[in-house]
Amino acid sequence: MRTPMRTTMRATIINETGAPAVLVSAEMPRAVRINSEVLVRVIAAGINPLDAKTRAGGGVSAAITGFPAVLGHDFSGIVVEAAYDSHPLRVGTEVFGMTSAPRGGGSYAEYVAVSTLGVTRKPPGLSHIDAAGVPVAALTAWGMVVDVARAHEGQRMLIHAASGGVGHFAVQFAAYFGVHVIATGSARNLEWLRELGAREVIDYTATDFETSVSDVDCVIDLVGNVHDNTGTRSLGVLRRDGLLIHAPTGSWPGLLADAAEAGVRATTFTVAPDGSELAIIARLIASGDIRVHVDRVFDLSRACEAHEALETGHTRGKIVLRVSEE
Repeated sequence: MRTPMRTTMRATIINETGAPAVLVSAEMPRAVRINSEVLVRVIAAGINPLDAKTRAGGGVSAAITGFPAVLGHDFSGIVVEAAYDSHPLRVGTEVFGMTSAPRGGGSYAEYVAVSTLGVTRKPPGLSHIDAAGVPVAALTAWGMVVDVARAHEGQRMLIHAASGGVGHFAVQFAAYFGVHVIATGSARNLEWLRELGAREVIDYTATDFETSVSDVDCVIDLVGNVHDNTGTRSLGVLRRDGLLIHAPTGSWPGLLADAAEAGVRATTFTVAPDGSELAIIARLIASGDIRVHVDRVFDLSRACEAHEALETGHTRGKIVLRVSEE
């Protein structure tokens, strides 16, 4: 007989917004699956800048309706309750995906209930730790590079913050589709960015990118104006009617007006859970065409330290929480 499932679960929660120290360990009621959701036992959870912004009172914190709240969007784990008996994601299936926290329970917990639309099978051979670093960053990069920029052979694309979670996927997706990638990063990451597929690399700490880059078709802006007006300066390196795609950092309220004045196009981008696109990405990972880089791993109880590490701004790839044993 199957051992009855516990009615509680370990989680890292916040009882208020604020500094990383507001992340604390707790025992709370286990997530409950309803309708077309699956219940997943979480093995690992990814950390994203949006998590840190939400924890601090920005991001999507306005959607927190009460405390305690569980943060976290990325997860990798094992289905313990299926949507229905003959659903393809049956009990025991290894999956990874993205939650819609904080509207629902986040992934900084032993269990998460998530819509089947936001989950897919984990690539075979990929560890749960590595898989947890994929969904949000890869779906964001895919959306910006493939869906919006229409990456194609011969296109010239400048990617800022290319060594980060979203950036290192953006470089790979663009290169996969034949784009001439120009990537900015720190000196220690330049050779690694070349290995990922960048044709040109720029050390942003030593060189103003606008002095060596011009006439690009598209800018993937993962910085905005939070540092040295990177976003505004990027408008000047685009060809006439070129496109700047801006990840929403909240740093550039005049984006569209500034772009129009410069004679270029611009748009923001927001990622959404999409199991179908994640399945495509999973196949690219399984084939070896795309890889994920996990920089550091922390136990769930050390989520505070993980957020502190993320906020230094020097992460290569992703930071992941180890939630439970496989």
